[in-house]
Amino acid sequence: MSDRIDQILAQWKRERPDLDMTPMGLIGRIQRVAAALRPLLDETHEESGLQGDSFDVLASLRRSGPPYQLTPTELYREMMLTSGAMTNRIDKLESAGLVTRRPDPDDRRGTLVRLTAKGKALIDTATTKHVANEERLMSVLAPREQQQLNELLRKLLVRLGDRS
Repeated sequence: MSDRIDQILAQWKRERPDLDMTPMGLIGRIQRVAAALRPLLDETHEESGLQGDSFDVLASLRRSGPPYQLTPTELYREMMLTSGAMTNRIDKLESAGLVTRRPDPDDRRGTLVRLTAKGKALIDTATTKHVANEERLMSVLAPREQQQLNELLRKLLVRLGDRS
């Protein structure tokens, strides 16, 4: 079994046999997997009436635990977005009645974004569908392979600076 990356690597091996293209293969596959997964994940979010970015905001609020609220700064840092992009997402979610903005009692100038009951119900349903979709997508790998891949990707991410 081969993929497009195998073809690319064979071309490079022919043209530059002096270079070890193993890292290029790994990075190319990681990029292609991410690109291939995005529309398959978005499709499930759309079934719930969400876009991927809306799902991410609601999921961040939901997993923060009661009272399901974060500052806009906490949200955009967690999601690696600009504050302007986060403001637009929050505006859309607020218009849909899925979140509310409230003054931050600990910071007179601050705001808290809180999940509404409607938003919580929606993200709970969407998350159930999302996890089932991810299980389906990853079922090509045995449980042990999934665990190994997870450990290897974590190691790579930590080395690249993605730490909690």
